[in-house]
Parts: sequence; C-alpha cells; structure tokens
Amino acid sequence: MGEITRLLILTATSFAVAFFAAPLLTHFLFKYNLGKQIRTEGAPIFAKIHGVKEGTPTMGGIIIWGTVLFLAIGFWLLSLFFDGIFGQLNFLSRSQTFLPLGVLIFSAVLGFMDDLLGVLKIGPKGGGLAMKHKLVLYTVIAAVGAYWFYFKLGWDIFHIPFLGNFIVGFWYIPIFIFIIVAAAFSTNETDGLDGLAGGVLLFAFAALGALAFTQRHYDLTAFTGVIVGALLAFLWFNIYPARFFMGDTGAMSLGVTLGVIAMLTNSAMLLPLFASILVLESGSVIIQVLSKKFRKKKIFLSTPIHHHFEALGWPETKVTMRFWIISAVTATVGLIIGLLGK
Repeated sequence: MGEITRLLILTATSFAVAFFAAPLLTHFLFKYNLGKQIRTEGAPIFAKIHGVKEGTPTMGGIIIWGTVLFLAIGFWLLSLFFDGIFGQLNFLSRSQTFLPLGVLIFSAVLGFMDDLLGVLKIGPKGGGLAMKHKLVLYTVIAAVGAYWFYFKLGWDIFHIPFLGNFIVGFWYIPIFIFIIVAAAFSTNETDGLDGLAGGVLLFAFAALGALAFTQRHYDLTAFTGVIVGALLAFLWFNIYPARFFMGDTGAMSLGVTLGVIAMLTNSAMLLPLFASILVLESGSVIIQVLSKKFRKKKIFLSTPIHHHFEALGWPETKVTMRFWIISAVTATVGLIIGLLGK
C-alpha cells in the first residue's frame, strides 16, 4: 500500500467514524443538559450577540480527539493480531506520534474537566478554571514536551526558512513552551463562532501534514490526516447554526497538538502562517488589554476580533467564511515557503 493511499484511507475512516458518532454525542449532551454558559460580566457586546446560544451543548471536541484515540488504539491492536492491511494502517510510532497523541489526550481530559466545571457553574465567576490556573496547567504540559524533545530526543535546533538551522541550546526549552502555550490559548480564543476554530484548524493541520509528508514522517502525516478527517465531520455539525460547540476539550487540546507537530516538523516559524487567524485573534486580545490599561480606552468594539466584526454588523457566517479564506491562503503560502526554504 502506498503512503498516499494509506493517508486517504485513514482520513476517510476518521471522517466516517466521527460523522456517525456525532449524533450519539449530541443526544448525550442534550439529555444531560451539558450546555454552554454565556458570560455576561465584562462582555456586554458578546452577551448581546450570543445570548441566544445559551444552552447549546459544549464539549463537541470529544468527537475529534475521541476518534483519533479510537483509531490509533484500534489499528494498533489489530496490527498485533492481523498482518497485512491493518499493520500498514497502524500509525502509532514512538518517534513520531506517541508524543502528539499523548499531549492531545492529556490536554483533552484537562479541557473536559474545565468544560464540565463551566457547565456546572463551578469555579471563579461560575465558569470553570481561572485563567491563571489554566496557564499553569498548560505550561506544565508544554514543559513536559520540552523536556522530552531536549533531553530525550536531543533536539536543540531551530529552523528558519531560507536561513537554515540554528543551534539554540537550552533556549529550545522556553521557545518550545511559549509556542505550545501560545498555540493552545490562541485556539481557545478563536473558538467563538460557529465553525470558526474548526475551519481554521483544518487548514493548519492539513498544511502541517503536507509538510510532514515531504519530510517522510509518514506516521505523523497519517496522524494529521486522522485529525483532519475528524475535523471535517465535526464541522458538518458545527457550522452555523452549530449543533454543539468545540469547548476547551477540543480547542485547547488541538492547539497544544498543533504546536507539538510544528516542533516535530521544525516548522514553528511558519506556524503564524499556517494558523494566521489564531495569531490575529490572540493579538487583538493582547492589544485591547494593553490599550485599556495604558490608554484607558478600547481599540476594538469587542475582542477577540471576530466579535469586533460582529459588532460592526457583519453576519456571523460572513466573519467565519472570510476568516476561512484568509486561513486557506496563508496556510498555502506557509507551505510553499516551507518547501522552498528547506
């Protein structure tokens, strides 16, 4: 079986599993009233625009990471007892997919707990974990990944397109931590409109998967293909009007995994292009906070920036689709630079 055929089979299988599992998850979420709580304090514009979404089921990201975990373990077990096609479809490997799969699941469980606390209105302001607690927890996850890369794998090289590889030594650890944490929280900021985060991540993972393929990291490519297939199925139900939301269990875990794959492919410098909307969203929040602190006034009507455009009168679907277009273009540019800049 060729690698392209293998990739297509795994991606299609992932889509099918996630697609048929989604209605079951939706039924469960509705049955137990696991709905989104819309915050009102400090965000009057957001509350006014999105108040009607109160109660929409959250934690839909379970569909994505659950499918990835199911197929990873499933094909691995089948490969132990049956040779041939099942052995070829197994994409679990110590060097390529153990770490990204591990951080995906660990971050997903942590995000699930945070989502559940939010649904139950437990925590600061009744909305789950406080930001400082989240920052600490995900920094710990990133630090574990940095330790693995630096001490276990011996990685201390950072690639800059067209300029080459640079040995950064111990600086590799803080760089790694920053990239992982930034990717996680930026993804979480982006998860604010129906279909927005899912579409943006779809293009980002597809670009990283293509880059991994050119590097002959075929198990990692298969892993990204499975994520892409699950994301496609998720989007089928998440586009406006969303049947469920991604939640922290999806957004934070996929953001962490995106950063880890960028480091595995040594393409972290291209991540702002692969995931340009994540940078835009997070950047708008930082700019708004700094402006309010030092200038005592806002720059945007509401942040993250997708809410600013909504406040200007753009329909939610228009914001989402235009951000998808931007993501597709910049991810393609990033992939071209990645291929030419080796």
